[in-house]
Amino acid sequence: MSAEVHATAIVSPSATLGEGVEVGPYAVVGDHVRLGNGTHVGAHANISGPAEIGEGNRIFPHAVLGLEPQDLKYHGEPTRLVVGARNVFREFMTAHRGTVTGRGETVIGDDGYFMSYSHIAHDCRIGSRVVFANCAALAGHVDVGDHATLGAFAAAHQFIRIGNHAFVGAYAQLRQDVLPFCKTDGIDAKTYGINAIGLKRNGFEDERIEALQKAYRLLIKSKLNTTQALERIATELSGHPDVDDLVLFIRGSKRGFHK
Repeated sequence: MSAEVHATAIVSPSATLGEGVEVGPYAVVGDHVRLGNGTHVGAHANISGPAEIGEGNRIFPHAVLGLEPQDLKYHGEPTRLVVGARNVFREFMTAHRGTVTGRGETVIGDDGYFMSYSHIAHDCRIGSRVVFANCAALAGHVDVGDHATLGAFAAAHQFIRIGNHAFVGAYAQLRQDVLPFCKTDGIDAKTYGINAIGLKRNGFEDERIEALQKAYRLLIKSKLNTTQALERIATELSGHPDVDDLVLFIRGSKRGFHK
């Protein structure tokens, strides 16, 4: 099945449209954009290149993907946006290309859901199966792990990391790394334990969750400093892959992490 392009849409001659692509009224698909099979572009949406958009994505009206980064150091260099498969980009959502002073590309994984007015800035790396609620926004160079959820109006400072399975509440101001598997909430972005409900929904067994809870108590609730807590966790909870991931995340932190 060939692509279906509305008569009022504008598609660049250098764009590539896969099988079954639909481009709605007044949408714009710019230079060097590749749309994967079955992707739907809604009315008035704008996709600028270079950009690689995978299969089965749904781009709703007025969403804007792949425009140049909001970075004063950017001067038109050929950077790009790379998007995986089966993502949903709701109305007025924005995601920008990378910068040559950064990674050169912004990357989004598979099966994400990005609600209205959410924003992904230049050089971010977004995992798969994430959820961004309305107006959640990332500054440049932010990494977001798989299965992470960001509440409405959550805002992330540049160069921080948000771990796998992290749950971030509405209006949280994220200035440091956000721990994987944990709930982080409030304007001051404090952690409130392991995200047990979310982990169960994603198939975590009770044993895995209990190991993470023990690690969290040593890290946050004990009187140990971070170095001492990590040593205790390594001694008492070795052999639990999720706990190992938590420890590696903390050891790799350059900006510190929200507690």
